[in-house]
Amino acid sequence: MLCSLATKLDPGQIGEIESLAQDLGTPILAYSCYQADAASMDDAQIGRIKDLEDRLGVALVAVKQ
Repeated sequence: MLCSLATKLDPGQIGEIESLAQDLGTPILAYSCYQADAASMDDAQIGRIKDLEDRLGVALVAVKQ
């Protein structure tokens, strides 16, 4: 499973999350999760991904098509 910050929330959903966060007194993050299987990679391919992660400062995930 792969999760990322939820970006397709409508204003009503955002309002509900903000209201709950205010009531609880703590920030709340919303994530969307998807079923995904990791792609098979050799050491050279993994190295290229790691190099790009280091340069961009992000985490990259190679998944099966």
